[in-house]
Amino acid sequence: MKQYHDLLDKLYKEAKPIKATDRFEVPKVEGHVEGMKTIVTNFSKICDIIRRDKQHVAKFLSRELAAQAIIENERIIFNRKLSSDLINKKIQEYVDEFVICPQCKKPDTELVKQEQFLFLKCLACGAKHSVRAKIV
Repeated sequence: MKQYHDLLDKLYKEAKPIKATDRFEVPKVEGHVEGMKTIVTNFSKICDIIRRDKQHVAKFLSRELAAQAIIENERIIFNRKLSSDLINKKIQEYVDEFVICPQCKKPDTELVKQEQFLFLKCLACGAKHSVRAKIV
């Protein structure tokens, strides 16, 4: 048993401390404007990182940006010219409302629908909060 404790002490002396970092970062939109349309080419990647359904995110963005949105493969197309700053701002608002837990501030959540209400359930701390915006 003494050998075990000696090895454990040696491990603690040699191990490098890990700095805590913010592991959750929403990527900025990548895309371009074609005529009167705005195309976001990394929409699918953004939805995968925030772990939300593309349709749900598209409905939110369409409503908030007052632009019809069409999902096409990995990208989303809006029917008007929009700045990337505005789209990034609206995606961050979506993340704050539908992804980040208000209790522990972690992104480990899921959307749960009960009857006609939508709740944000945190998988990290177990908290359950209703979401204000109605997008179903």
